Amino acid sequence: MAVRAQRHARKKIPETDHISLIINGQTYTMEVGTAPHQIDPADTLAHTLRETLGLTGTKVSCDHGACGSCTVLMDGKAILSCMTLTVECDGKHIATIEGLGNPETGRLDPLQQAFVDHTAFQCGFCTPGMIMSAKALLGENPSPTEGEVKEGLSGNLCRCISSYHVVKAVLAASGKGR
Repeated sequence: MAVRAQRHARKKIPETDHISLIINGQTYTMEVGTAPHQIDPADTLAHTLRETLGLTGTKVSCDHGACGSCTVLMDGKAILSCMTLTVECDGKHIATIEGLGNPETGRLDPLQQAFVDHTAFQCGFCTPGMIMSAKALLGENPSPTEGEVKEGLSGNLCRCISSYHVVKAVLAASGKGR
C-alpha cells in the first residue's frame, strides 16, 4: 500500500480542471478534460507542445523514450516529453528549442551557434533534442570532459552519425574546444 501511495505522490497529477505551464517564459493555462480544446489527461507533453501550442521544434521519433528527439528541459533538467504527461507538468518551467535564442536580437544561443559552427547535424531531426540535452548538461557541469559530454548525450540517437561533431560543438560551447 505504501508503494502505491508513493508512486501516486510522485506523479503529482492535479485534481483541478486546469493546469499552468511556463513554456519558454510564457504562462499557459489549459483546461484539462476530453472535450475539444482541452488537454486530455492522457496527452503527452510532446503532443501538447507540438499539436496544441504549435511548438514543433520538439521532435517525436520513436514515441517510446528511446531516441531523445523529444528532449526538453523541465525546471532545468532534461526530460523525454514523449514519456511525460502534460498534467504532470503543472506549475513547471518548460524550455524548448524555440526558447533558447534571444528573441530581441534574433541571435542564437551560444550552444546553438556552436552546433552551426561545427556542422553538428546532418538531417537535423535529432538536433533539437541533442541541443536540449547538451543545455541541461552544461547547466549542471559548465566545463565537462569529452567523456562527460558523451555520457550526457548517450540517450540521444543520431541516425546520420554526426555525433563526433556534436561532441566538438558542446565542448566548444563550454569553452574547452576553443
